[in-house]
Parts: sequence; structure tokens; C-alpha cells
Amino acid sequence: MKLTKFKVTNFRSVKDSGWIETENITTLVGVNESGKSNILLALWKLNPASRGDIAPLEDMPISKLAEYRSKPDAVEFVSAIFLCSDEEVSRFRDKLEVESELDTQYQVTRFYDGRYSFKYTKRDELDDEKREILENLIIENIPHFIYYSNYGNLSGRVYLPHAIEWLAGKTVRGIERNENQVRTLQVLFEFVNLNPSEILELGRHNIPNAQVNASSQFYESEYSKVYERIALLQSASTELTQSFKSWWKQGNYRFRLEADGEYFSLLVADELRSAEVSLTLRSTGLQWFLSFFLVFLVERRNSHRNCVLLLDEAGLTLHPSSQKDLASFFESLSIDNQIIHTTHSPFLVNPSHIERCRVVAVDNEGYTYVSSDLRVVEKDKKLQPAAYALHAALGLGVSDVFLHGCQIVVVEGVSDQYYMNAIKLYLLKSGNLKFSKEIVFIPSGGVRNVSALASLVGGKTSGLPHVILDADASGAAFKSKLAKELYSGEPAKLHSVGDFVKIANSEIEDIIPVSLIGKAVHSFLRTDDEEEFVPCEGKPIVPQIEEYALANDIHLPSGWKVEVAKKIKAILERTNGREMDSKYVDVWQNIFSALASDM
Repeated sequence: MKLTKFKVTNFRSVKDSGWIETENITTLVGVNESGKSNILLALWKLNPASRGDIAPLEDMPISKLAEYRSKPDAVEFVSAIFLCSDEEVSRFRDKLEVESELDTQYQVTRFYDGRYSFKYTKRDELDDEKREILENLIIENIPHFIYYSNYGNLSGRVYLPHAIEWLAGKTVRGIERNENQVRTLQVLFEFVNLNPSEILELGRHNIPNAQVNASSQFYESEYSKVYERIALLQSASTELTQSFKSWWKQGNYRFRLEADGEYFSLLVADELRSAEVSLTLRSTGLQWFLSFFLVFLVERRNSHRNCVLLLDEAGLTLHPSSQKDLASFFESLSIDNQIIHTTHSPFLVNPSHIERCRVVAVDNEGYTYVSSDLRVVEKDKKLQPAAYALHAALGLGVSDVFLHGCQIVVVEGVSDQYYMNAIKLYLLKSGNLKFSKEIVFIPSGGVRNVSALASLVGGKTSGLPHVILDADASGAAFKSKLAKELYSGEPAKLHSVGDFVKIANSEIEDIIPVSLIGKAVHSFLRTDDEEEFVPCEGKPIVPQIEEYALANDIHLPSGWKVEVAKKIKAILERTNGREMDSKYVDVWQNIFSALASDM
């Protein structure tokens, strides 16, 4: 079951976050103390893979503690909506022994007493017994959540008697218990199949000195403990080294687990620094990644299904280049596991997927809230500091274009950028696109800004960039103007949507299959089935959407084109290169062939 959106209420600094839409990777961007961690912690406690106990005294808003603590069964703190696959719906139907259709979406809410409640449209069609069976199935099948933060980084040296007490849930007098580090220590021992009590006991040998008359059998027994412990640690060291090598590409690391009396140590070396030192003496970035690696692999294994990863300030201590590598690593990891991570680093924001970002800020009353509408950032001063990372990421993206010699294409707006990036990824996945340079689409913010941006980019590269304009009246007029002035020497780099689709006054939306547009508009407007938008082929799509909204008394908010483009991009990303109407694929290939004509 896939998480599609969630909402946090009445949890620490969060009064009501509002619904937060999620994708394969969702990035929560905000300044320090904005409440990003509280958003993740609440979601974690919906269905944690391990630990994640609800603690009303810590989790309830302090201003409401006196009121809420007496009625934990009436106060909800997190709700989430999950989407079932067809296979899951079929399995649910078999378990319930019903022929009728079941819902594909379920809302799950958790209360401070640990109780769950459920919302789904066909609830009243089931009797009490089947409803209970279905709701138990929902809880069994929703993903577990794995939460990780820097506070759980492994220590390089551990006193085994204390570790054994901590792992048993006990406290050690005079020493503060760090739950996050205890958790990471536990997964380390589980990952390498070591029992800390056994390692401690094997180290408690009692070999007498030479003056004492002892049998050779006694010596052999005591020495065998030493050798057994060495063998176990060597095996565990090899397992950890080989497994980590397949994940982390920033260096070839070698780990050695060592036990010295009652102490357990984790030593690290690499191909450049062969001397073994304690993990604590290596970079905090390496400590973070190794610790996260262990927590993820062990807790995902124990939950027996795909998990949602909640990463708090992921890789904050990594070098910027390593942060960019980590962002790329998230892309591969998200194929099987959804990821929600918090950051204020522009290096962990993918400039090609700004639509995945949600801005976290604090309102005038001191409560945390989340905005998914990145266009309101410029109007809301409280959001502007949080959005700095987004602006910086976009700037870094443009810098990378210049540094790596990419092919730049200027488009009119953000929606054009979404569409073209989505099409590019689809063609790459399906094997229908090959080019010698990366093609990067940069929005100009309107047709009037195309000339200035093209001039700026052209001054940084060897020639003017390609431009794609709509074929409506303003786009056609501006294309003609550019051909006579700035592009008089390179008119072949000016492209109009009308060059590729034979529709009068066509816009970028007209290169998208009408079935996908209809699906995206329906999803964005959330209309009832009887009002579903069914567009016509061969006519400009944007006027059809506007006429449909007017006829059904539906308000189209400012920037609706961008929201529809985001939906289309998400749909195309999920197709994973599968077959699509060849007529549109031909159009897309023709566009990219034109853009690559001078490579």
C-alpha cells in the first residue's frame, strides 16, 4: 500500500499541518526549529517498524497537555491515506469472501491511546464482522515507518556490560541512556549475527599463570574461547565490509570488529588510510551513513515488507558533493521504498524535482504548518527563509548546467519544464532517446522573459540555447520577433509547439495524450465520477479545461496549470517506460530530435 498523503495534528509544535501530499521522494524544507522533525516523528508513530512508542507527556502540545492527557482516546495526532494496488484489493476481497468492489483508498488515523480509526467509502456496506476483518487487514498491510536521525550514530567503542543492560531495556546507574544509539547498537549486533552476551562471556577466560599446575585440557578449553571470539568477530567484520561496499560509493572501506576484555570496538580503514582507527575518529558523515545503513536494512527485514523511510536532516554532515550523491542514492532507494526527508541544504534538493518539496514554517501563534504550494512562498514572508534552499538548489542546478556542458533549452514556464522533464525520463526509460549531452530545461517565467534569459545563457555558453514556445497568439508573435532580432543568425533553435502538433493555438499541454490530461485534471479537481472531464482530441486542451470548470462551477486556482503538470509528471514516472500511444511518442521523439540537431 502506498502512502499518498498525511496530516499531523495536536503533536508537539504541530496544531494542524494540513494535508501533505507524498511521492516516491518527498522533501520537507525548513529552517531550524520550524518543526520538521515533529512532522516525521508523528508519522513514524502511525506504524513504526521498531520502537516509536507513543509518549503523551512528550508528544502532546504542552499548551494542551492538561486538557488532552485525561482523554487520550479522543485526541488524534496523525492521519494518512494509503492507495492499494489491484492485487491488494483482490486479496482483501478473497479474505472477506465478497464479490463486490472494495475501496482502493483508506484513511488511517491514530490516537494517543494507540487506537486506530478508519475512513473508506464502502464502510457501511460491510457488516461488523467483515469490517473488523478488513480493518485488521489494512493495519497488517500498510507500510511500516523507519525513522532515523543523526542522534543514532554508532559509537566506535562500547562497554559490553552496559550495552547488554541497555539492550535488555534496563538503565545503568549514573549514565544517561541514549535511546537512538541503543537502537543502532542493537541493529549492528543483529546485522552481523553477534550476541553481545556471548562475546562478553567468551572474553572472560581464566588462563592460569605458569606456576599453577593446570591440565592441558583446561588450557585448551580456555584458549578455545579466545579463538572462537576471534573467529566470530572476523566473520562479522567481513559481512559488514562486503555489504557496506555495495551501498556507499565514496570510498572503499574496511571494517573490523574487535573485542578487548569487556570492550567492543568498531575500527575503520580505507584504501587511502590503511591504519585502522575507531569509527568515532572518522567523519560524522561516514558515521551517519553506516548507522543509517544498518537501521534501514535490519528494520526493513524485520517488518517483512516495503517501508517508508523517514530521514531527519539526512546526511547533513556530508560534504556537498557527497550530499548530491546521497540525493542520487535516494532515487534508486525510492524504487522500493518511499522516502520522506527533512533538510535545509540545497544540495539535498533535486532541482529537477522541485515539485517534490514541501515548505515547513511557523505561523504567528508558534505552530508548525506545511505548504505544498511553492508559488505562495514569495507572498508569505514566513516561508521565504525556508524556501532559500529551494532557490539555492535551482541556482546550483543552473551552475551545474554550465559546468558540465549541458544542452540548455529555455521554456516559457514551470509547467513546461515539468512536462519536458517527464517526457525526457519516459523516453529514456523506454529506450527511445539517446543524446551526447544532458538536455536541461530552464523556465523563463513567461514569454516576455525568454529573450533576456536566452541572452544570459548564450553569454555563458558557445551559442544561444534552444527555445520552445506555445503556438498561441503571444507565443507565435514572440517567436517571429526573436527570429528577426536575437535569433536572426540561429532561427533553427526556435521551436513552437505548433511545429509538432497540427492544432491551431496549441500549447505545451497539447503534446500530452488527452487520456492522461483527463486523468490528471480529474485528480487535481477531485470531481465526482459523473462530472469527470473527458477532453476531445484535435482541439486545444487548455480552453476545454477552462470551459469544463466554468460549466461545473469549479474554481481553477492561480497556477492550476503547474498542478496539472505535476500530476502528469507523476503519472509518466510511474509508467516505467511501458507502451504508450505511439502517435504521442512520435511527437516527443520529433521534439527531442530537433533539440539535439546541433549536438
